[in-house]
Amino acid sequence: MTLLLAFIAGFLNGPRTFAPVALVAWSAAFGWLDIAGTGLGWLGAPAPAALLTLLALGELYGDKVTTRSRTWVPAVIGRAAMGALVGGAIALGASDPASGWLGAALGATGAVIGTYATLPLRLALAKRFGRDLPAALIEDAIVIAGIVGIVALAT
Repeated sequence: MTLLLAFIAGFLNGPRTFAPVALVAWSAAFGWLDIAGTGLGWLGAPAPAALLTLLALGELYGDKVTTRSRTWVPAVIGRAAMGALVGGAIALGASDPASGWLGAALGATGAVIGTYATLPLRLALAKRFGRDLPAALIEDAIVIAGIVGIVALAT
């Protein structure tokens, strides 16, 4: 179950690069996700959590005003890297330390799959609404609620 959660958390990095990892960082900072003493324990420190939050807020805004595709290769690489952090943290926080690397691999894989799988859904929603903003906000809500739910299940 833990590794499935790591994959799904990574998948949620497909639509958003920084929101999932910022939420995981704050979950660790507040002690909801126990990754202290692991290789990813630094995520739970206030400074990284705050920096990731600023990046997430910038991304949430930028997503509404830019036309750059999430499938642009540097964006996919960034999503995979953040998916690895999220997947690894979920696996470490919910399981034994040996599962961290596998959780990271599954998170990165989920992020790449999520990048390509969620784009057609976003485009279809935007077409249905006649504009992109409602689709983007729905996507934001799904990512945020999904990560919160995963952290709750993982702890």
